[in-house]
Amino acid sequence: MKQLILLASIVLSMSLGMNTQADIDQGHIANARGNTSVASSSKPPAMPPVVNTDIKQKRDYPMQPPLIPHKTDHYQVDANANKCMACHSRRQTEESQAPMVSVTHYMDRDGNFLAEVSPRRYFCNQCHVTQTNAKPLMENTFVDMDTLLEQSLKEKSQ
Repeated sequence: MKQLILLASIVLSMSLGMNTQADIDQGHIANARGNTSVASSSKPPAMPPVVNTDIKQKRDYPMQPPLIPHKTDHYQVDANANKCMACHSRRQTEESQAPMVSVTHYMDRDGNFLAEVSPRRYFCNQCHVTQTNAKPLMENTFVDMDTLLEQSLKEKSQ
């Protein structure tokens, strides 16, 4: 009996897998590959240009790292140098008029303040990213925190 149940579950899972692949190949299921089968490759779309306005952008959720509002092509950020700090360090912000990195970037894991950026905050592009005006690959139903709060207040007042 156990062997029969095992065999039935294997056959069922294989048939589900085949139907899913067929649905993907026919375009019934959204995926980033479009109508290209898994076994072949397609030409990727051109990279969209980076937003280069130098205007701060709205954050969509609490504690979201700020987005980078300018190009960072050819910025060296490695163990030897951090190009971001040429403008965003405490010493450079008056001249560059760039926002200074948060004071939390000058703290170690125990909350002690340091003279330089903490090694765990040194690689900016771990958290901060540039933006593009790229068309979304898939439908996006994300709603930012402020909109959720407004909707909640409206519902409570009704």
